[in-house]
Amino acid sequence: MTGPTGADEPTRGGMRLLRHNPDFRALWSARVISYAGDSLSLVALMLHVEDSTGRAFAIALLLLVGDFAPALLGPLTGALSDRFDLRRVMISAELVQGGVLLLIAVLLPSLPVLLALVAVRAIAGQVFQPASRAAVPALVRDRDLESANSTVGFGTNGGEVLGPLLAAALFPLVGVRGVLLVDAVSFLLSAVLLASLPRMSAPADEEAGRSSLLRDARVGLGYLWSTPVVRVVALGFCAVVAFNGVDDVALVLLATETFDAGGSTVGLLLGAVGLGLFVGYLLLGRYGVRASTAGLLIAGFAISSVGNLLTGLAWAVGAAIVMQAVRGLGIAAMDVASSTLLQRVVPEAMLGRVFGNLYGAIGIAAALSYLGGAVLLDATSAPTTLLIAGAGGTLATVATAWALRRSLSRTTLPAGVVEPEQRA
Repeated sequence: MTGPTGADEPTRGGMRLLRHNPDFRALWSARVISYAGDSLSLVALMLHVEDSTGRAFAIALLLLVGDFAPALLGPLTGALSDRFDLRRVMISAELVQGGVLLLIAVLLPSLPVLLALVAVRAIAGQVFQPASRAAVPALVRDRDLESANSTVGFGTNGGEVLGPLLAAALFPLVGVRGVLLVDAVSFLLSAVLLASLPRMSAPADEEAGRSSLLRDARVGLGYLWSTPVVRVVALGFCAVVAFNGVDDVALVLLATETFDAGGSTVGLLLGAVGLGLFVGYLLLGRYGVRASTAGLLIAGFAISSVGNLLTGLAWAVGAAIVMQAVRGLGIAAMDVASSTLLQRVVPEAMLGRVFGNLYGAIGIAAALSYLGGAVLLDATSAPTTLLIAGAGGTLATVATAWALRRSLSRTTLPAGVVEPEQRA
């Protein structure tokens, strides 16, 4: 791969990184546009399915096809990033997504055909995600990884928030078909931005060209399971998500049933997490990581889990909102720390597969959390569910901290993973 670009002096803060590193700026902009497009089309498609079928089950199928099904292909989608030039992989993924959305906009097909097309688009998005994460260390220096990942997280979440707002503004003007056409154009724009990046070819491998994609995927799974640090990070992340993922559903019932409040309170509770995320990404992007990356990861696991536990104990809506904002800070720390740690410890030739497997496993963990949490909510209450989720996530954090400390002690790692990196 090509080396990172930018000035020779240390680059501190995400905004300076965006100003002084045009390649990273192009990648960041493309990710923001891509994720805004994801959320924009999701709103449009949900409204189309509701209007054409009137069935909640059809919307649930749309969400499962769009989120859960691609997660099962994580080993394969990640292997593509390690097999081909990352720039080509990302551009191809964006063009496929744009082409599929154009086809949906023109046809507005029946539900079975629509679900098949949405699955194709979602798989292309699953290819883009690990490739764009694997590209970051090729475009920025090691000392800037925390700021770069924080800035990527901030932009990605900003795009996901912007998408529904754009949908709300566009629907009265252009309708469902028009919104989908706008989204298709957005993916084309993302591909144009990515075309300005340098080539980021897969590392030379004597097996290249002789191994199959399936074999590469199996090797990626084997690497993840056989490498202690990577295995602990992946299992710990998935365990925390499996316990805490239910909060999206539990918060709705906490507001409506426990606090006897309306839809605006639901919006405030869900929005508080997003506010915490934005603040967390801004702080990490501006000031970097003052502790070790591994320490930040464990802190993120703990804060996100304790945030749910304390939300279950909240005596008023205001207290619950504050706790969810704190939880958002923890989620930002989890994202930045896990990405940075993996980018530093995983060989370049395996990075796409590791991120593909991780994101796929997280998607499966979230789906399991929704299913198990729904059963728990029906059997108990929202506060009890949040207490159990937070307590389970906290126990998973303790176990991960112990396992990560053992694995790190046996592994030679770059500076900044265990000890705070010395910055000029």
